Amino acid sequence: MTAAGRKAFAERDGAHLKPGVTKKVSEMTPQEMRRKGSWAVRFYGREKLPPLVDADGQPTRLALSAHAWGEPVPRTVAAARRIAAKGERLLARYHRIKDRDAGGRRG
Repeated sequence: MTAAGRKAFAERDGAHLKPGVTKKVSEMTPQEMRRKGSWAVRFYGREKLPPLVDADGQPTRLALSAHAWGEPVPRTVAAARRIAAKGERLLARYHRIKDRDAGGRRG
């Protein structure tokens, strides 16, 4: 969603929407890894994906959401699955960091 769209939502509903995470993986905080990984798996890891292109060959809104998260716009199911796989890797990395930090606090 654009900045203007997030602002309109905030004024209308009091929502606090955040923009998609577009940073490189090496620059992400654990929370950003969790957000982006969760988004990628939720959108592109579904068992049956909705169409990624319309009848005219243009990307659908589902496909265009990838651009807002710094990913290439998928045109095929395989491309969408690559984004979902990246999301799974981000979530796994987040959990490793979280478990490591939690383990260090015990004792």
